[in-house]
Amino acid sequence: MAVKMRLKRMGAKKAPFYRIIVADSRSPRDGKFIANLGTYNPLLKPAEIKIDEEAALEWLKKGAIPTDTVKNLLSQNGIMKKFHEQKSSK
Repeated sequence: MAVKMRLKRMGAKKAPFYRIIVADSRSPRDGKFIANLGTYNPLLKPAEIKIDEEAALEWLKKGAIPTDTVKNLLSQNGIMKKFHEQKSSK
């Protein structure tokens, strides 16, 4: 089972709000998911990003593959850097 970290769209029409989730890659975008890691609100200036750092690192260790957008959000919060540091220190 391929597990991905991706965005789930929420909110109203023309007012997107996203949840950062871990889901099976075969499930639909807004369908069933395994874990909720945080939120992303692109409408605020600057965009609001809230991510549970420990949970995100744990899922990355387990082999969850982030989509390009989620990878950028994780990088902005410094989580990808911590993940690479932990991975290289072993």
